[in-house]
Amino acid sequence: MSEMNKPNKSIQCGVCSCQFHDKSDYCSLAKIRVDAIPGQSSGKAEDESMCGSYRCRCHE
Repeated sequence: MSEMNKPNKSIQCGVCSCQFHDKSDYCSLAKIRVDAIPGQSSGKAEDESMCGSYRCRCHE
């Protein structure tokens, strides 16, 4: 198993559609990038940020 496929216990993730999501609700990447959502300014993290490392499983 490569390093990228091991669950990273430091990055919890519940996005099952991401190709880096591990069945134990962790990310298999060593690090992730968090990006701002363009045009959002509500002050709420869920409205203003997203995982920039996300890749859909459908593109594996």
